[in-house]
Amino acid sequence: HIALPGDTVESEVLATIARLNADPAVHGILIQLPLPPHIDGRKVLEAISVHKDVDGFHLYNVGGLVVGNTIFPPCTPYGVQLLLDTTGTDVAGQNVVVVGASNIVGKPQAMLLLQAGATVTICNSKTRDLAAHTREADVLVVAVGRAKMITGDQIKPGAVVIDVGMNRLADGKLSGDVDFASAVERAGWITPVPGGVGPMTIATLLSNTLDAAEHRA
Repeated sequence: HIALPGDTVESEVLATIARLNADPAVHGILIQLPLPPHIDGRKVLEAISVHKDVDGFHLYNVGGLVVGNTIFPPCTPYGVQLLLDTTGTDVAGQNVVVVGASNIVGKPQAMLLLQAGATVTICNSKTRDLAAHTREADVLVVAVGRAKMITGDQIKPGAVVIDVGMNRLADGKLSGDVDFASAVERAGWITPVPGGVGPMTIATLLSNTLDAAEHRA
């Protein structure tokens, strides 16, 4: 664990990554985001060796998602795919709606689902009549960062609901982007918050790191 002060200059961050890239004892590098505003986050992520980018954020790995040839899939979308696998749901031909179009979750999640043969709709903050889309979803993945945004009446009965959101409410409790209490009455499968996607993100990060070590060996 390398904890640099908040006022660390960008050149020092890049030099640290270069040192880790060259260290054969280090198999994976993860940058804790967000970075301070004076540091170019994209430049830092692209400085990581593609073969040690266990978070899957390097442009090579992101681009690889489009052609199905990424070295390390992004951890959270990869974890969501594994969760879907455990339900026995074959997403091929299914209507899948992804709410949220971030570079970390929404976009790569859509690419992974497309590769699996799903018919994918990506919704964002400008989508008109969001509920009209979510009610048609056999699989609904929500990653917008807005507490309880999706309610039970917006969910197709029996749908698989994956809640990637993590929000802290005024009373200090954690909530997902889906209103669990109403959604659980409609969904066939649904992830809790906390304890759902989060642990899978950590597990897939470790899986990617193991793969990186095996590739090097």
